[in-house]
This record gives sequence, structure tokens and C-alpha cells, in this order.
Amino acid sequence: MTAPVIGFAGLTHLGLNMAAAAAARGFRVAGFHADADYVAAIDAGDLPVSEAGLDDLVAANRERLTFSADPGVLAGCDMVYISVDVPTDGQGRSDLTPIRGIIDQIDPALLPDALMVVLCQVPPGFTRALNRDPRYLYYQVETLIFGRAVDRALNPERFIVGCDDPARPLDPRLGDHLAAYGCPVLPMRYESAELAKIAINMCLVASIGAANMMAEICEQVGGDWSEIVPALRLDKRIGEFSYIQPGLGLAGGNLERDIATVIDLANRHGTDAGIARSWVANSERRRDWCLDVLKHEVLASIPGAAVAILGLAYKEGTHSIKNSPALGLLQQIKAGKVVVHDPLVSARHSGLDFRQAATPLDAVKGADAVALMTAWPDYRSIDPADLAVRMRGRTVIDPFKLLSPGAVAAAGLDHFTLGAPPTRAPNTAEASHA
Repeated sequence: MTAPVIGFAGLTHLGLNMAAAAAARGFRVAGFHADADYVAAIDAGDLPVSEAGLDDLVAANRERLTFSADPGVLAGCDMVYISVDVPTDGQGRSDLTPIRGIIDQIDPALLPDALMVVLCQVPPGFTRALNRDPRYLYYQVETLIFGRAVDRALNPERFIVGCDDPARPLDPRLGDHLAAYGCPVLPMRYESAELAKIAINMCLVASIGAANMMAEICEQVGGDWSEIVPALRLDKRIGEFSYIQPGLGLAGGNLERDIATVIDLANRHGTDAGIARSWVANSERRRDWCLDVLKHEVLASIPGAAVAILGLAYKEGTHSIKNSPALGLLQQIKAGKVVVHDPLVSARHSGLDFRQAATPLDAVKGADAVALMTAWPDYRSIDPADLAVRMRGRTVIDPFKLLSPGAVAAAGLDHFTLGAPPTRAPNTAEASHA
């Protein structure tokens, strides 16, 4: 059997990363996106998606990749993935309109026996409700992570595949494609696969919630959560890859969407989702951590304070600002002067009208406080002494501990991080005990 030709309908973050990975595994790939200018940018090598290694992966496999704004490009495909990103609103509710819309667009172009594989995340019941022959309809769980999408697409841990009858062998075309990645394949009924992704994210949210709860206690009693983390990672019941770093609430959209889905399902079916609601409450509480520090340390005494915000993306390695803690902070502070910096995201793209500096050190000039809101690698190399000579104030809010607390204090600045009490400059500490 010749290798199947694989199509991707939707070339945003999900589709473009998965299409490049399929081409890298040796398959001919056709990608459709309805925006002609968007496709032209991809063809010109100006990828609209920012992921480490993606530009190189696309360039290295360009001869196996065809992109078009014409759905007819999918006409010769043996299987087509529905791979549009699913937008969510402020409450995490999914808008499934783009998925249904692109299915309607491409359906007339597909071969009668072409497989359709829904790859974007949908609530349970969505796939089975599609009006298609179940022999040619599958759902596949995507497990990409912003900032690590290329590695996750190329080297998946496993494939979770939803089908009408999990006892029936997978269609050989889908089986051949998945076998090329050399990982376990787990067939299950459509609804189980749709819920599997949600279940994975609920376990992650539970870990994050536990870490945030205990980190806040550490801040108050003199413990340091970063000292506790290695003990948890060595516990086989928790593990070295667990999500146990405290954070500024849930962000990025995916986890929030799945919590909203679980709560909605519980409301509709009369099941208990009290735990999920408590995770939402914990997330909202920790989201205000930076604002609380800023108010207590600076804004209470300097209402017109100058504040530098380093990082706009919700996490490093991505241009996504969905539920970004930095944007949440910017929307709440009433400082007299705010300057921002991000190596990838522009202030204009964020929708907020703040001055953007060319470098992190330019941003902090004259600042009464600095908040490092995204864990970009470049920020880790900032010398606290360089901050001290440029800042007017002494407050460094560093939730993810990008800088050494001791080095910040030695530079004459006060350091605030999640999961530990503040580390203050010696003269500040002496003054507080006077």
C-alpha cells in the first residue's frame, strides 16, 4: 500500500504544526486555509505561527507540503484532519462555528471514501453527531503545548483515537500514518476520546491548584515552594513531569475551556463539579497576586508610579496572549506611567495602549516597580545590578523566579516571587526591624 496523502483543513497553530510534522515523517501533505493572504505568507516563508523550530521544519520538508486557499487542494487526500483552532470566550466556552464552517467548505471536495479526522478539541457528542459514514469518521486527541508544539507534534507520547466501534481495526490509512510516529495508539469510542483530553487537562489543573494553594501558604509561613518541588518530583505517584509550579492563574485558553465544559456538563446532567468550581476560584485568587504586591509595595504610597511590565505573552515560547496574566495586570493598574516589553508580542497586538520599549533594560528606566510577567529566557540573564542603576524604585515582582533572590537583594532591590516570602535588600530588612 502506498503511503496515504494527508490533508489539513485549517492552518493556524494546530494545523500548521501537525502538517509540518506529518511531512517530516515522510507523508505528502496538503493544507487548506480560507484566507488567501494567510496562505501566501506561509508560501513566502513568513509563518503566521511562532513556535521554536517550526520555520526550519517547514523549510526542510517544503517539497512534501502544498498550501492553498482553495479547498480543492484536498481532493486527492486519503484522509483530512479538521485542524482549526477553537476560539473561546472570557468564560472559557468554545465557539464551534469555525469547525462546522470548515467542514461545510471542504466536504464537497473530498473523495467519497476519504477519512475525516476531527483533530480540534470538541465537547463529547460532537463527532458522532456529524452526518458522515462512521467507517470514515474519526476523532483524534491533540496534545500540543504552546512553546513546545513542534516536539509534541513530532514525538507524541501516544495517540488517542475516537471511533464508532473501537473493536473494529482502524482504517489502514489512518493506521499507517499513526504508526510512523512509533508510539502507542489507543482506540476508544468517540465520546471517550473527546473526554480523554478534558480528563488530562483536569488532572493538570488539579496539580496546578494544589501547587498554588501550598505555595501561598509557603509565602506566609516562611517556607520556599521551590525547595519542596524536588521532593514531589521524586515521588513516583506524582512524578518528574508533573505540573507543580505555582502560577498566576490559568491562562492560554485550553484549561479554562475544559473546566467550563466540565461545569456545563455537570449542570446539564446533574453531576457534581464542586472541585472544578474550586479550581476556578483558586485561579482567580492567584491571578491577582502581582496586583496585590504592586498595590501594597508601591501604588499605596505612589499612586502615579512608573511601572515596567516585562512579558505580554501568557507563557514563554508563544505569541498567544489568551488570558495572559500580564494583560490582566495592565487592565487593572492605575499607574501614571507604564512601559512594556515582550520579544514576540507587540503592545498594539495586545489591544492595550502602552508604550513599548525596544529592550528590557530600556523598559525599566525610571521605574518604581518592575514585573517580570513571562518567563522568557532572555529575562533570566538580566543582571539585577543593571536593574538597580536604571530603576527609580526598588520593587522587583518576579512570580516565576527568573532572577536569583539573593542577587536581587544584593543589588539593593526587594524581590517578590510565588511560593516564598519576599527577599528584601539588607537596608530594607534592617528598616523593617527598627
